[in-house]
Amino acid sequence: MAAVVEASRYRDYAFPLAIAVSSGLGAAASRSPSAALIAIACMAAAPILWCAFAAPVRWPLLFCAAAILSPPVSIGGFQAHPAIIVAAAGVLGGLANLNRWSIRSTALNFSLGAVLASSGMSLGFAALYSGWLIAAGSAARWLLLAAAIYVYFTSSQGPGHRHAAQADTTARWLFWIALAAALFGCIDFLYQLPAPAGFGAQFIWLDSGVYRRAQGFFYDASALGNLCALFVVMSVAALMSKKILPRPVSALGLVVFLAALLLSYSRGALGAAAIGCLALLLLDCKTWGKRRIVIAVATLVAITGAAFALVLPEFASTYIARFSFSSGAGATPERFFSGRLETWRAAAAFLAAHPWELVFGIGYKTLPYTRHLGRPLIADNMYLSTLMETGLFGLLALLALNIAILRAGFRGARRGSFFGKWIFCFWLGEMFHMFLADVLTFWRVLPVFFWVLAQVMNEDTPG
Repeated sequence: MAAVVEASRYRDYAFPLAIAVSSGLGAAASRSPSAALIAIACMAAAPILWCAFAAPVRWPLLFCAAAILSPPVSIGGFQAHPAIIVAAAGVLGGLANLNRWSIRSTALNFSLGAVLASSGMSLGFAALYSGWLIAAGSAARWLLLAAAIYVYFTSSQGPGHRHAAQADTTARWLFWIALAAALFGCIDFLYQLPAPAGFGAQFIWLDSGVYRRAQGFFYDASALGNLCALFVVMSVAALMSKKILPRPVSALGLVVFLAALLLSYSRGALGAAAIGCLALLLLDCKTWGKRRIVIAVATLVAITGAAFALVLPEFASTYIARFSFSSGAGATPERFFSGRLETWRAAAAFLAAHPWELVFGIGYKTLPYTRHLGRPLIADNMYLSTLMETGLFGLLALLALNIAILRAGFRGARRGSFFGKWIFCFWLGEMFHMFLADVLTFWRVLPVFFWVLAQVMNEDTPG
């Protein structure tokens, strides 16, 4: 009854608030065409933001959709993302429903808190070693990580909690949202569409020209690859169990996600998907014992790979060559790891010469920007960058988080939970991917990870 009264009170304020906002935006739009476009965008977003605030149970899906399908925008030279506004609305909605929170004492909660605490405490060292401007950027990135983790807490122990049937529906929505992003990523590569604002310069040099890797709406190709790896595992899990999705839809998803994954040219994400699918094989031997499922999955993968090689033969041959040390005189371990070995050696030498930085870190997400090491470094290794930026405490927190996620996922998988199998098998692959990418910077994909994890915890704690 109290919830009904509270919702009615929100509706009473909605109409006058809409009039006030419309009047203000109309006045701004009268001054310039760009302001008019901004006004139209704001008016279109207003219902979504209101829903994110007034209906916290719908906010995780809205946030994930905005993060995955909205491209970054540039306004007056300043780059921003619409999902940030949706995130803020969801946090305000959570604060307005404090009576619906019930935080539990679990290893997973503690490990997530430790990751946030270690990275947050390192912001002081970011200011000390790199200056206030870089520290401010690190603080902004910390807030993005916190928003993704907030998805887990509100979906499992807060007003965003959903029951089993509702969770299945949300999972289906997430599948279609991710499928749209993957399909656009394929189109983006084939037609080399204009890159979004702030995109990472990731190109492939071939004899026929220079091509930007598939990235779709994302800042970089690895983020798209990571999203596709997650949903490749989901598609295979759905094919095995017939849960969540019909098998024809799962088959479609497997083909599209695998195609986008190949076009993203992210070998780490491809390895994560392969490990996740292999884990499904080992975890559920009885289901894989059915020959039709094995043949169907193998056929879909073979068809996708063959189409990839036939349509883009030059790209495919270069792709395959990057997996081998023996593809010519220029094939070396340094080339195989795309220059990472030199970076890792430089990072190790710095840590050996500066033991205090090893203990406390130099500041969260400062490596690509700071001059404290002599030059900026892109570690492309989650474990190494965490150690350098947040110290031993941060690395231990990350390892504890990995263990807690695997433990929760495995416990759910043993109960027959679809979400448990999904997150357990995928996270095994993600731990491998962490050796080749700083995956916790993929803040637009992280909310989906943590939402799936929240459903595992919901099943573990009924009611």
